[in-house]
Amino acid sequence: MGLVGKMIGGALGFAMGGPLGAILGASLGHHVYDRKGEGGNGRRITAGNSNNPDVTFFVAAFSMIAKIAKADGRVSEAEMKSIEDFMTNDLALNQASRMIAVNIFKTAINSQETFESFAVQFYNQFKDQPQLLEMMIDILARVSAADDKMSPEEERLILKASNIFNFGQDRRDAIISRHVKQTDKYYAILGCAKTDSLDEIKKRYRKLILEYHPDKIVSKGLPEDFMKFANDKFREIKEAYDIIKKERENSPA
Repeated sequence: MGLVGKMIGGALGFAMGGPLGAILGASLGHHVYDRKGEGGNGRRITAGNSNNPDVTFFVAAFSMIAKIAKADGRVSEAEMKSIEDFMTNDLALNQASRMIAVNIFKTAINSQETFESFAVQFYNQFKDQPQLLEMMIDILARVSAADDKMSPEEERLILKASNIFNFGQDRRDAIISRHVKQTDKYYAILGCAKTDSLDEIKKRYRKLILEYHPDKIVSKGLPEDFMKFANDKFREIKEAYDIIKKERENSPA
């Protein structure tokens, strides 16, 4: 997300609009969101520029995570650990940024705004960036499965988000299976089945590699924080294909 600087809650909430703007306006006072340092040397977000996609992604992520973590009636320690890992490993947030994320999370849990309304606003912002939509489903599935199971309530919300994002069942199940043991891990990463031919798997692999290639991500101007996810995904895709190919080549005809 880069340097965002001071986010002024009331002005941002009003300028962003929609349910995410309501969450942001209710949750923030004067905080610093600057993942590269604690000095607050980033740019100030004002009413004129607060529709920055970085801000939308940040608010939507922690608002939707909050709703899905509370979907089964309580937020477990394992789920909180998964959220902490997301803040630290995926977003590399500093302490000030983490405070903002926690405020958004707490505000969203108790808000009358719905998970579906957050998903719709997120989709409207990022509908032309399918990698970000997939990243969101991946985050939700990761949190939901953190305690080694996914409740029916959590699964229902992921289904709703997938439908809003226009994901088919196969695509949704492939993402969920990375975190819930539904199918073989490496086939799930590529969105393939064990019954698919190697040619079919290779076709899918090439498509994914193009989608997540670092040069393509940079050229599309996606948020900086997405780069780590995309790079990890790129390596994961290559590893999955290499393992499947080797297994197929060494298997008896």
